[in-house]
Amino acid sequence: MLYRFKSKAGADILMMADSADAVLRLMGRDPAPQGILEAALLPGYVQQLEAGVAADEAQFQQAVDEARAAGQPAPRRQGVSLRQRAWPLRELMQRSIKEAADVVWGV
Repeated sequence: MLYRFKSKAGADILMMADSADAVLRLMGRDPAPQGILEAALLPGYVQQLEAGVAADEAQFQQAVDEARAAGQPAPRRQGVSLRQRAWPLRELMQRSIKEAADVVWGV
């Protein structure tokens, strides 16, 4: 399944369901086939998303540091990072904040 996030403030963002579900959970939202991120609440959602991405990066950096300390090769990220998956939606939300526009999906 694909999620298509839409806003009057920018181009649509397509995301695979597993990625979109993870991003929605980071923002404190339950994944659903349809939904709305209201313009008034977008700053909080952006903040939660950024905090979740920062936590993911810190966790990976800790794994790298532990491997180096143990004299092992540093691990590599498998596939696309959470930051890479989440940032297009973050940018759409930032634009939507400036234009006081909601972000919707599944409609």
